[in-house]
Amino acid sequence: MMLLIQNIDVYAPQHLGRKDVLTINDKIVRIAEPGTIPLITFLADATVIDGTGAVLTPGFIDCHVHVLGGGGEGGFANRTPEATVENLVKYGVTTVVGCLGTDGIGRDMCALVAKTKGLREQGISAYCYTGSYQIPVHTLTDSITKDIMMIEEIIGTGEIAVSDHRSSQPTFEEFARVAADTRLGGVLSGKAGIINIHMGDGPRCLDLVNRVLEETEIPASQFLPTHINRNEKLFREAIQYALKGGAVDFTGNEDIDYWETICDEVRVCYGMQRMLEAGVAPDRMTISSDGQGSLPIYSKDGEFLGMGVGQSSCLLKEIKECVFKTHIPFAVALAAITANPANILQLKGKGKIEEGYDADLCILDTSLNILKVIAKGKSVH
Repeated sequence: MMLLIQNIDVYAPQHLGRKDVLTINDKIVRIAEPGTIPLITFLADATVIDGTGAVLTPGFIDCHVHVLGGGGEGGFANRTPEATVENLVKYGVTTVVGCLGTDGIGRDMCALVAKTKGLREQGISAYCYTGSYQIPVHTLTDSITKDIMMIEEIIGTGEIAVSDHRSSQPTFEEFARVAADTRLGGVLSGKAGIINIHMGDGPRCLDLVNRVLEETEIPASQFLPTHINRNEKLFREAIQYALKGGAVDFTGNEDIDYWETICDEVRVCYGMQRMLEAGVAPDRMTISSDGQGSLPIYSKDGEFLGMGVGQSSCLLKEIKECVFKTHIPFAVALAAITANPANILQLKGKGKIEEGYDADLCILDTSLNILKVIAKGKSVH
């Protein structure tokens, strides 16, 4: 299958200006000045898209999604549904990283790996973490290291919960051992060996992570703490952590007006702006959706009103707020859901519009609304 996108404004995520982009099968094979890729004989059957007035970006990477569903903390009736390819690609997501959360019993690693394989067969790129909130980690094989080494889809461990009443309250030694085993699995397999860390709202914040960095040889590159904008105290610690070279993951939120008021959550656009002003390198920040995770909603009096569900739709919403509300350059904001997670998680061929990279692309209008989504060279939305 051949696709030629002509005269489109390319953000790769860095701004390249107007280009023609040619894909063959699942790869980007040429990026050239407009009108310089002739429709010669072997391109005669190419699908041609006129990109005039539109914007081309890499397909989005949602690096924290409960692809099997989440919830269950209020009982079985509160379990949330699984992710679907249709609900991922319609929001521009062409690569997803799945995880288990609080419930590592009703949902297990066999089911997670099977779901990840299924998403791949349905046409998008999918990876996952081994484990869930708990330590000891419930793995697919008999060890974390072996899971990462021998299971293609597994790129690290997570989401391990800390500073949260739902965590297994791991000791420093237990936490450090998980980090060491995960790093070893990454070293031996050529993968990132990332520990994805669920940050709760407890007062200890990043204490365990900082202690590992201070007392062991494990580098900050092995950790990706998520939900770092959960509250102001945690966010301030996350700024200091990122200034030391650590990567941090913001959790997007479609209902941020509620959470910002009730729970002291830091709005993503303001958080990114504050990090940039503090001197944090732009490539140290990612945004994920916590997709299919449960979002309990309470009244001002603390009365339980219902359960929301995280959606990948928040990714583009957060990028729009970064651009239009806090005037962060589009290329900088876009990298948080494209090049940055690809680099931090070592997802080869992902996150950039570059010759030889995977043909995962989004076509947007100038208001940053999705017009078309392409995954592995095929139109999926």
